[in-house]
Formats: sequence, structure tokens, C-alpha cells
Amino acid sequence: MNSSTHSIPADSPLASVPRERWPRHVAVIMDGNGRWAQARGLARAMGHREGVVVVRRIVTECAQLGLDALTLYSFSSENWKRPADEVAALMMLCCEFLRIERPTMLARNIRFRRIGRREGLPAEVLAELDETERATASATGLTLCLALNYGSRTEIADAARALAREVAAGQRDPESIDEAALASHLYTAGIPDPDLLVRTAGEIRVSNYLLWQISYAELHVTEVLWPDFSILDFHRALADFGARVRRFGAVTP
Repeated sequence: MNSSTHSIPADSPLASVPRERWPRHVAVIMDGNGRWAQARGLARAMGHREGVVVVRRIVTECAQLGLDALTLYSFSSENWKRPADEVAALMMLCCEFLRIERPTMLARNIRFRRIGRREGLPAEVLAELDETERATASATGLTLCLALNYGSRTEIADAARALAREVAAGQRDPESIDEAALASHLYTAGIPDPDLLVRTAGEIRVSNYLLWQISYAELHVTEVLWPDFSILDFHRALADFGARVRRFGAVTP
């Protein structure tokens, strides 16, 4: 875990959790933007815009806490089914976020990674994604992963196809294909698996998100909608993780 001098407020639930019990990698399903907006009589796009404010806040907190990685589920491969104006607003927000936040990422030593399929993303979004990855490639602090046009079943199928091509080309013995080989062909190759999956808005499902990677992740579900998700809520999730006993299939004495 990256070092941190960030002080935790004494009244935070995280204050009493030893640092070695914090998660290294947190994955988040940011749910509830649309419901937040509709409850206020606003367009769904306004909920997504408010959600970006929370993204900035949580990314900053993760960097200050010295966590290794944060992966955010921002747009699934199924989200293309949403109304065209909402999809367009989401793509515009993505470009805006990357342009505005690149200097901050550099200042905070944050490395940016995109996971998901490039095919189908608008050219302007790809340009901002590529530039942000390039600009932050040498950063050694928090790794911020944005899951965009992402679906876990597609990811696993893509990895299987890549391995099959290597076998067909005589570059790999089929018997050498193990869990590590498949993991090395996933979009997340080189990033530790999440220790903790947080989902907002109370839905108890994983929604085709990091199915391989969260095999042993602890789950924390909160009723709080993403635009209302606070630093205190985030600390509660981390503290909840710190109280868990992780057995990984073994029996704890």
C-alpha cells in the first residue's frame, strides 16, 4: 500500500482500524445517479453530473489515504441501451472530467487506466482516455481505473480468444493455460484484484462487473445514492472491510 500522511478524523469509523486491515484496491459500482435526479425533478444527466463531483472527492481521498487502486464502473457495455441523450451526456462528462482532472492526477501522482472495449466509443472520448493514460503513465501512486464500455463476460471471452490465437499460432501449449495465464489477458492485467467492492443505491447484485477479479472480494452495499455518497460513507465501507475475517476457503483457527 502506498504511504500516506493523511490524518483520519477521530470520529471517523476508519480511525480505529489498523492500516494493515485497509483494502489495497477498492472497486465501486456507482449506482443511483438517475434516481437522485428524478427524486428532485431533474433530468437524469444532472444526476450524472453531480456524480462526477463525488468521483473527484473519492479519488482524492483514495490518493490521500495511500490506497493502491480504485476502479470505478462508469459505463457498462449494456448502458448503450439507455436514451441517446443520456448516453451523449455521459460521454461528454467523461471527456470533461479527463480534461479537467489530468493536472490534478499528475499533481497527486495518480496513474490512470482505462478498462473495457475501445470499439464503439466516440473518437473524442478515446482521445481523452489515451492522452490521460499517456500523461500519467509514470505515476507511482494510486492507480485509477475507469471501466468504460465494460462488461466482464465480454472481457473473459476476449481473454479466451487471445489465448486461443496463441495456441493456434503455436505460441502456447494448451496445457500451460491456468488462472494466471487467463488473468494476464484480462483488461486489468497488472493490477491487483479488488479487495473490496462497494455498491451504492442498495442494489444487491454485481451487474457483470469484474466477475473474475472479485472472486474473493468483500462486498459492501449501502442504500446511499452515489451523488449523496460522502467521505464518511466511504470510511464506513473501508472500516466494514477492516472488520471482516477473510478466509479464502481455509478454516480460521
